[in-house]
Amino acid sequence: MTVLILGLLLFLGLHSVRIVADDWRSAQLARLGDKRWKGLYSLVAFVGLGLIIWGYGLARQQTQVLWTPPMGLRHASALLMLLSLILLAAANVPGNRIKTLVHHPMLLGTQFWAVAHLLANGNVADVLLFGGFLVWSSVDLYSAVQRDRAAGMAYPGGTVAGTLLAIVAGCLLWLLLAFWLHGVLFGVRPFG
Repeated sequence: MTVLILGLLLFLGLHSVRIVADDWRSAQLARLGDKRWKGLYSLVAFVGLGLIIWGYGLARQQTQVLWTPPMGLRHASALLMLLSLILLAAANVPGNRIKTLVHHPMLLGTQFWAVAHLLANGNVADVLLFGGFLVWSSVDLYSAVQRDRAAGMAYPGGTVAGTLLAIVAGCLLWLLLAFWLHGVLFGVRPFG
């Protein structure tokens, strides 16, 4: 569990800098320049992500079951994952109305991803991993909305084509993950 916790602290801590120390972040950006800041940020993020993956794998080998989710929750989890992946696509597809409505689809998608996995898993390692991401994404979403309001941020309207592209991309990613890639990467096939 220690490696998982260390990875979560490093990865989520780094991604919380804008929440807790935005002035420090701005000063570092000015001091280092955009490329060096992004390079260092990426390096630390990849180390944290690597520790999360390694630590989660270790923690799952000696896991403690807190609860056994009922089978019906797996269906709810699948639906939440579909929404999560559409939001993830919307965060990356320019000119879509989803981003116009939601403003921060990546963070909302992360929340849906975390809740979906908490519904389908009841081990200590799962609660640490997915619960940690749920708490972080909730705080970060609140912080981002506050920054937007303070800056008077307005999100431009999207197009039907951009919106459809985001929805189709999210659905295709869901199909790929649900029926093949999740089993290959994580050893768990959501639909057997």
